Amino acid sequence: MTTMYDDTKQYEGTLTPYPHEERGSERGRAKDPVKFLLATEQRARERQVAYETVKILRKRVIECYRKEGVNHYDNCKKPVADYYDVIIKKDLGQVQPKWENPEKMDGW
Repeated sequence: MTTMYDDTKQYEGTLTPYPHEERGSERGRAKDPVKFLLATEQRARERQVAYETVKILRKRVIECYRKEGVNHYDNCKKPVADYYDVIIKKDLGQVQPKWENPEKMDGW
């Protein structure tokens, strides 16, 4: 049977920041190179998830505008609010680790 008419499933929990390893100095080697590479890959995955989330929310807004036509001002407030709440966040709501020096890692 098709799942087209089922409600969309959403994750109900909260995501915790992932473990990470920072560089040893400004231009130096990382204290643990393997952990540093794993943390870099995880940040890239988190960033891609944030981008895809924005794409999905944008698609929902466009679909609502097309479906509702001239009534989109009244009927599309929720998708627009969801989209707006995500795009105004720093790094599009990407999960960030706890940096030792947050100012240094602004936007990594």
